[in-house]
Amino acid sequence: MSKILAFIDGSVYAESVCRLSAWAASRMVLSVEIAHVLGRRMAGTFDLSGSLEFNQRVALLDEYARLDEQHAKLAQAKGRALLETAKEIVMSEGVQTETRLRNGDLLEALTEFEKDAQLVVIGKRGEAADFAKLHLGSNLERVVRSSTRPVLVAARKYTPFDRFVIAFDGGKSAERAVDFVAASGLLKGMKATVLSVGAETAENRSRLDAPVQRLKDAGFEAEGALIPGEPEDGIGSYVETQGIGLLVMGAYGHSRIRSLVIGSTTEAMVRRCKIPVLMFR
Repeated sequence: MSKILAFIDGSVYAESVCRLSAWAASRMVLSVEIAHVLGRRMAGTFDLSGSLEFNQRVALLDEYARLDEQHAKLAQAKGRALLETAKEIVMSEGVQTETRLRNGDLLEALTEFEKDAQLVVIGKRGEAADFAKLHLGSNLERVVRSSTRPVLVAARKYTPFDRFVIAFDGGKSAERAVDFVAASGLLKGMKATVLSVGAETAENRSRLDAPVQRLKDAGFEAEGALIPGEPEDGIGSYVETQGIGLLVMGAYGHSRIRSLVIGSTTEAMVRRCKIPVLMFR
């Protein structure tokens, strides 16, 4: 059965991930699977080759093993509590929900769990992110690079919306984004703007005609917009001033609208925009 796959941790983004996943599942008539990955346990990190006597080394190793086991039990308990809370949030929206707790690497879990998923949802930042410096979470980059599905990046707070923007540069990822939006029920009934950055020329303006028409043919109220300047500033300002609720974009491009973290332009844009971002490879 097709599903929405949502990854959560103990960060402040977890509730937003849950509510955004429930919203997407309702729109696409899917269930939600919520996953929490504990990560591999550390082992062999102590250097006991110094002047300690044999008995001292044995005692320290025994204590380390006891603490490591205790830490693993606490992590398991925390993970189960997080998943239970997340499940309650999603089910309160009337969406069928399952949970999965896994040890190991996030990308291994992603590869296994996303096989029957239509969409992957993750928070913009995780527990270990540097919020003071507004760094994006390292797991976000890893998921966007590795997932074969569209990745929906949750903002810090979920807010209902009825308008979205597709950042369009003519690249394959952007074309894929338009195709998905046109074919999927995720954004049906919302007002769409296909937004490009560049000088006001006939060539740049005509580049918007095909994606706008594709959306109109799919029943959207759609328009094209061409703005000057740098993408992160131009798109960021447009999102803020026009009341846009979702930014849709390709994770890879061939112009100044580049890929997440691989290119600093999109990283800055995702960091600046305080709304969800739907990414396509």
